[in-house]
Amino acid sequence: MRHGIAAFVVTAALALGGCGTVADRAPSTPAIALPPTSGVFDYQLGGTSPTVTVDGSTTRVDVVERDATARPLTGAYNVCYVNGFQTQPDERAQWQAHPDLLLHRDDGSLVVDPDWPGEYVLDPSTAAQRRGILAILGPVVRGCAADGFDAVELDNLDTWTRFDAVDEAGALALARAYADLAHGAGLAVAQKNAAELAPAARRLGFDFAVTEECAAYDECDAYTAVYGRHVLEIEYPDSLHDAGLTFADVCRSTDRAPLTILRDRELVAPGEPGYRYDAC
Repeated sequence: MRHGIAAFVVTAALALGGCGTVADRAPSTPAIALPPTSGVFDYQLGGTSPTVTVDGSTTRVDVVERDATARPLTGAYNVCYVNGFQTQPDERAQWQAHPDLLLHRDDGSLVVDPDWPGEYVLDPSTAAQRRGILAILGPVVRGCAADGFDAVELDNLDTWTRFDAVDEAGALALARAYADLAHGAGLAVAQKNAAELAPAARRLGFDFAVTEECAAYDECDAYTAVYGRHVLEIEYPDSLHDAGLTFADVCRSTDRAPLTILRDRELVAPGEPGYRYDAC
């Protein structure tokens, strides 16, 4: 189910240095499990299914990512998708009620990501704004844990690099606050894309990475150099074609993640028109 607004406030402190391992955390912190590096992985932000289909054969999923509004898959390692730095298109009215938390143009209009129509850009530049953002999205992250997810992926970490008006220090402070919040709830924390930010994200407390199209953009090693084998990789047929690659090329690469899959861009469920799935 979708988790609504609650009066949950977390103060954020920017701490770029010294990221301890899971074993270094306080004894009272719930155990945090990183995703397996073997088994069947699927990326299900569209249709959901307990299985994947390859050449007519079905196999049960061991590691899966689903939206925060979806239910986790029993018996699998579940990653919960949360858009941590922009809004979801179906939540426009909710965020319009909090205009102080959104980025504005000089003329006062709200900034919408041109690559993702309907997504407002959050503005975490001040401590007050970060508290307001966390009052809304903190319960969503905690809800992932309550629902039974094992980890949370926070999308659009790099928003501050694409919109100059977003303060870098504020954005990184919000990222650290998310990581601390998730760890306190017993969730591992995944970086989504933004290969160039992997070292900083790791120092902020992120535990693993979820990457789309890193083979197509020749940047998979940027993630594995920081997170080792704990990288989940998704490739799409159109971007591989544009890069002059086949999925077989990806699977032969020494830079790819241990769990690497090919998916249709709409991420539809097995049996739906356009469904595509393959794995190395």
